[in-house]
Amino acid sequence: MKYPIGTQTFSTIIEEGMVYVDKTDLVYNLAQKHVCFLCRPRRFGKSLLISTLESYFKGEKELFKGLKIEELEKDWTQYPVFRIDFSKGNFKAPGYISNVVRNCLDKWEEEYGVSKKYEEVGIRFSNVIAAAHAKTGRKVVVLIDEYDKPMLDVLMEPQEQLNRDALKEIYSTFKETDEHLRFVLLTGVTKFSQVSVFSGFNQSEDISMNPKFDALCGITKDELVEYFDSEIEAMAEELGYSKDEMYLRLKRQYDGYHFSKKMLDIFNPYSVLNALMKRELNDYWFASGTPTYLMRLLDRNKTDMRDILSRQYESSYFMDYKADTEDPLAMIYQSGYLTIKGYENLGGTYFYALDYPNVEVKKGFVALLANDYFKMTNVQQPLALTINKALMQGRTDDIRGELSSFFASIPYNANYQERVWSYESHYHYTLYLIFRLLSCYTTLTEKENSRGRADIIVETNDYVYIFEFKLDGTASEALKQIDDKGYAEPYAADPRKLFKIGVGFSSEKKNITEWEVI
Repeated sequence: MKYPIGTQTFSTIIEEGMVYVDKTDLVYNLAQKHVCFLCRPRRFGKSLLISTLESYFKGEKELFKGLKIEELEKDWTQYPVFRIDFSKGNFKAPGYISNVVRNCLDKWEEEYGVSKKYEEVGIRFSNVIAAAHAKTGRKVVVLIDEYDKPMLDVLMEPQEQLNRDALKEIYSTFKETDEHLRFVLLTGVTKFSQVSVFSGFNQSEDISMNPKFDALCGITKDELVEYFDSEIEAMAEELGYSKDEMYLRLKRQYDGYHFSKKMLDIFNPYSVLNALMKRELNDYWFASGTPTYLMRLLDRNKTDMRDILSRQYESSYFMDYKADTEDPLAMIYQSGYLTIKGYENLGGTYFYALDYPNVEVKKGFVALLANDYFKMTNVQQPLALTINKALMQGRTDDIRGELSSFFASIPYNANYQERVWSYESHYHYTLYLIFRLLSCYTTLTEKENSRGRADIIVETNDYVYIFEFKLDGTASEALKQIDDKGYAEPYAADPRKLFKIGVGFSSEKKNITEWEVI
């Protein structure tokens, strides 16, 4: 099987016989709309979608032979297509955005016989759209890939306002030329809302949470079975798993994205294709790049993921990004590090719960947070290899030893202490990060009853650990709270061995001073 990794051109994939997950029925349905916006994480197939639409609207019928759209489209009308790609380039350079668009305009003006009377790219863009409609008798299709990258590259930098103004000039043409437009699609990682970049551009339909288009990018379980079953069977044989177990491991590692109330499971296409081609379950998507804009935003806001994951939100909170906000939730969700994990309908208003989509993302993102918070590198590696192994084998003394060693390794210098808002908060967040890292391999639960919630509960195949920590308190006090609050009651009939662990932690020594297990 030829995998289209790194290939985002529809015609190349078809002509070279690469595997193509057929979504052309969804492409056809999308093409019946007018002006649309789609937000999806990076490397999720947005550029391939743009390329597929380009071939479709250019009437390249032969490329779609045997695909679903062949039964839907009968006319194959050829439209003038204007495509702008903002996915690459140095948008920190002044004027770079205008130069990208001018290069496109030079070609289009020559093609449609438009004289260059004006320097302003907005006016030139409007003129060439109108001219293309007049010359061909067909309305124009405009496709813009990664519309937001020029903003994200300079987020919170002086260049941001200049780039915003330049984009505003371009995108405002869509309202001015609406009568000449057949179809417009903008794709991006984020959705900027209530900022000047979209002034005068208010007629787009956001399909990002439209359940009809959940599967437009990414791979569903049914598609995984239909297109890759034999490859998964071969991968399972090579790695020593049954085919069913291989599917479960792929799901745990790369599945779990949900983009609407429909809760359709979507696999990360970049990671799945790499895993199948290389026959290894590695962290391909996360290793392919971390958005610097997101890390700047998280660092500026001193983000505490416990707070973000402990609440439910209306969709506007995580779908609309306001450039002047102090809340990074929308950016984390839209960038693919959180996804919808459930929802409630309260009086006609939907409230969504968010969490990490899968092991790959959780492991990578929490490690990134921990590295930054502790000012250390490769935090996860020693934790995964030592504490987690002790948890799996029920060795409570070794768990204490490894936790104590980790606390002792944290660099409590002056710069680090400046990050601590209050020591109590810092202490609990430290524990949260440690056990969230471990929960990539075990299961971290936060079960709450009417009397309270345990600090940490870790479940493995053979053991259940209930941890209660007391800052400047005793291990006996912690154990008493476990019993008084009934934290162990949900496991009364569980066949696994249960450990109740009380931990005393000293703020002076910054480490564990007492440890009792029953």
